[in-house]
Amino acid sequence: MASTKSTGIPDAPFVNEVRLNARQWTAAFGILSILMVLTPALWKRVEPLQTSPDYRIPYALSKDYWLYQRSLQQTVATNVIVLGDSVVWGEYVMRKGTLSHFLNEQSGQPGKFVNGGLNGLFPLALEGLVRDYGGPLRPRKLIVHCNVLWMSSPKADLRTEKEERFNHAELVPQFLPRIPCYKADLNHRLAAVIERHFPFSQWATHLQVAYFGQKSIPNWTLEDDGNEPPHYPNAYRNPFTRITLRIPTEPAVDPERGPGTPRHKPWSATGEGSTRFEWVELDQSLQWAAFQRVVKLLQSRGNDVLVVVGPFNEHIMAEENRPAFRRLRDGIADWLAKNHVPHIVPATLPSALYADASHPLTEGYQRLAGELWSDGQFRDWMKQKGAGRR
Repeated sequence: MASTKSTGIPDAPFVNEVRLNARQWTAAFGILSILMVLTPALWKRVEPLQTSPDYRIPYALSKDYWLYQRSLQQTVATNVIVLGDSVVWGEYVMRKGTLSHFLNEQSGQPGKFVNGGLNGLFPLALEGLVRDYGGPLRPRKLIVHCNVLWMSSPKADLRTEKEERFNHAELVPQFLPRIPCYKADLNHRLAAVIERHFPFSQWATHLQVAYFGQKSIPNWTLEDDGNEPPHYPNAYRNPFTRITLRIPTEPAVDPERGPGTPRHKPWSATGEGSTRFEWVELDQSLQWAAFQRVVKLLQSRGNDVLVVVGPFNEHIMAEENRPAFRRLRDGIADWLAKNHVPHIVPATLPSALYADASHPLTEGYQRLAGELWSDGQFRDWMKQKGAGRR
């Protein structure tokens, strides 16, 4: 028998318990759902995003696809977006040394051409970026860069069976088509698929990338300083103080990019190439198949697409390696022609204007923009108006 106190009330354990009935659970889920839907939209009102005519996603935010989509939303319908990887983004140059910048100079309309490149992007990832974050792209004119570097070897094509780590894994097809070197577990794949269709999750990733060095708050809190013994400088910091509502921007002076920096120099002082690439056949290439799907997807959305193929640095190749490259490049041009896709295959730039196999230096971008602008097909394409070709 339970003991009693002097009051005569039986002792009973204290239970801090709240039980919800079905109606209350429904109300709770409803409120939570509304908050999750509204938060990403309201966040855009409190976190300013300033874009200039030569704006590009900062290098450190290359995986912030929510921010990328938001930057596209701020462009106007008459802008021409230039899509592609680091060749479009401008790996070795400042933002005023990119292809889009010099196309703006040629046009005499600052901001007419928008830098839609992302560092480390490749066709299999570009497909996911366009499909899931490229809504603001429709319908408008798009220049899509085709970089044959992604078909320069089975490893670059992601078709080797050995596991490889690569950029933008969250954007690639998680199940089909199968990517042999992609060995992520089921949880990671499902999380990537869910995030693509869940704006709240995309917003949460934006916070991690923009304010916490691409780490979750728990991982940021447990980050050590690299010393022995390790110290944990963030262990007692309030993580909410990191959310400053100021999106990181590119440095005014970047020691990694632009004329005068150690990386901004010709690939070779001699201009004599000896690199041998293991070119992948087009009909076997995962990257080329993805690029084809990207073009067809954009056209199905009403975009007017023009493809620029290269120009790849032929000077870097051994002479005997060039015929295989030219067959691949010509095969790309043939497919584009047969599918009525406007395209330009620029001539190879002088050797001294390349930083490596595919990235021009500042003067190289300037020359490439001039050649594109003087091309009759390019000028005709720019004058055309209306829906994209199908």
